[in-house]
Amino acid sequence: MIKLRLKRYGKKREASYRIVAINSLARRDGRPLEELGFYNPRTDEVRLDVPGIVKRLQQGAQPTDTVRRILVKANVFEQVSATTAAS
Repeated sequence: MIKLRLKRYGKKREASYRIVAINSLARRDGRPLEELGFYNPRTDEVRLDVPGIVKRLQQGAQPTDTVRRILVKANVFEQVSATTAAS
């Protein structure tokens, strides 16, 4: 199964995360299928590739709880339902 989850990078105590699509059995910092965004918890900066995320969610990718909260804040799920209804 494909999951949308966080991949950690950055220095110790200064972590940042990339939002990636990755096989659920792969390790946390393993090679992703696709990088879909960026999240910095220290500054609450979020950059998302919304069309890419919408495409992956329509293909059946499951977000982790943390990624789901980030996507809800950015109203991505509304775009997924709007795209599905238009199709």
